[in-house]
Amino acid sequence: MKFPLAICLLLLASTGALAQELTPRAYWPAPQGTQVVSVGAMYTKGDTVPDPSLPINGINSTITTGVLGYLRTFDLFGRTAHLILEQAYSTGETVGESNELGPLSVDYQGLGDAAATVSVNLMGAPAMDREGFAALRRNPRPILGASVKVVAPTGRYDADRLINVGANRWAAKFELGYMTVLAPKWLLEFEAGVWVFGDNDDFLGVTREQGSIRALEVHLVRRFSPGFWASLDLNGYRGGQSVVNGKRLDDVQRDAKIGATVVFPFAGKHAIKLAFATGSVNDSDEDFDVYQVSYQRAF
Repeated sequence: MKFPLAICLLLLASTGALAQELTPRAYWPAPQGTQVVSVGAMYTKGDTVPDPSLPINGINSTITTGVLGYLRTFDLFGRTAHLILEQAYSTGETVGESNELGPLSVDYQGLGDAAATVSVNLMGAPAMDREGFAALRRNPRPILGASVKVVAPTGRYDADRLINVGANRWAAKFELGYMTVLAPKWLLEFEAGVWVFGDNDDFLGVTREQGSIRALEVHLVRRFSPGFWASLDLNGYRGGQSVVNGKRLDDVQRDAKIGATVVFPFAGKHAIKLAFATGSVNDSDEDFDVYQVSYQRAF
């Protein structure tokens, strides 16, 4: 009787967080050897993964996540490439209502799963020095890129808990991104990818499998000055049907999110990034809001 509730909460902590990413300028290049360290915080509130087919009348979550990130640009066979490392720490509370179990309140905190991304620009952005990058910034051109993101099962996980910060499984996202120039200071970006998941072999004593999730992002970017830009962001995703202990569940995810991002540079190599997004879940009246702020330092 506890499995439907547990599955819904687990999807909240892992699947939804992965697929709901909004990453404007993911394939915008930088001079070879550029390094960026970022420290940020994200606050999420609302109904992140309600599912009418499960015995849950409603879910409301309040989650605060701190994220430490590192980016390095390098030359990969003559093309601009990026290595990105991310580590998160989350604390939060999820409140739900089960038809069988009644009211439920779950608190959780701990390190999340570590992630690493490698991306490469396939067209429009060869490896470049600062002079070449300045020329590209003055006269941007279409760029095609590809990336692979791998999420390792390193986060805190307790097999006896309904909800965890870590997902206890490997996950990977394969993506293509294309940026076209609408005007010298206006860019339009498209990113299409697919998430694939390993099995969680210790999900309340049984095995949980999950199908792939297809995701699409669109970003309209306005460049104001070097390092100062803003974007309107939209994404959507579908898939992720689960199989628990050999039983296929009716839990396909059909979510979307719209938001905005602004980056303000200051004092040369420093920047502040602000972002807000709001989303709807499974074509229902449920929704959620995400607030983000981060500090970035380039070297």
